[in-house]
Amino acid sequence: MERGYPPLHAAGGHPRHRHLPPRRPPHPLVADPGTAWNYGIGIDWAGLAVEAVTGRTLAEAIAEGITGPLGMADTGFRLTPAMRGRLAAMHVRTAEGTLKPIPFEIPQDPEFHMGGGGLYSTAPDYLRFCRMVLAGGTLDGARILAPETTAALGRSQMGALKVSRLVSVLPGASHDAEFFPGQPKSWSCAFMLNEQAHPEGGRGPGSMAWAGLGNTYYWIDPARDLAGVLVTQSLPFADPKVLALLDAFERAAYAL
Repeated sequence: MERGYPPLHAAGGHPRHRHLPPRRPPHPLVADPGTAWNYGIGIDWAGLAVEAVTGRTLAEAIAEGITGPLGMADTGFRLTPAMRGRLAAMHVRTAEGTLKPIPFEIPQDPEFHMGGGGLYSTAPDYLRFCRMVLAGGTLDGARILAPETTAALGRSQMGALKVSRLVSVLPGASHDAEFFPGQPKSWSCAFMLNEQAHPEGGRGPGSMAWAGLGNTYYWIDPARDLAGVLVTQSLPFADPKVLALLDAFERAAYAL
């Protein structure tokens, strides 16, 4: 978790209601708009905006507009009995380097559903989503996004700004994190964008990617028509052993 995020949450700045408040939370900004990139809760606010515009919960909007048409039956905010029976336990990396299971569950009846996290899913389900983006917004006859919308997902929305290193303030939840250190990276309206090719023969320039707290990772490479998903259930985020596995997995995928 990056600096600025936990203090905002603790101070009540994280949105907790089904409707957007009439004014912004009374907390100082981490940076003036347009001057820096920071990891934060913007997508959670976007999720609340979706609810306000559609008149539906975010869970309903996602099911009707994305996961339902794509056949992602194992993806949702609420665990069904069938999903719970196959749920992988969260683990934590110990000081000895081993993995230990820990209690961990997203609340099943939250005050609101987060646009930035909280979905349960599987690797095959999420790969269907990645394949939809890779195919220009459609998969198996289901049109999810217009071609021009999908194209916008691969364009930087940051101007001259670049994605910077994520500095953790919660070491139990996340290490400091930077993907492809030294390479320029930007951000579209949905994904981190690699501006250069993988230095060791992996994803090409213009690839879209991001990750989840439990060391879950994906990338979508339009230039080479390839997408990949690697999921674990382990903390802290950016685990060096998992990142090494991700790198080996990616290089192996491109070597096929």
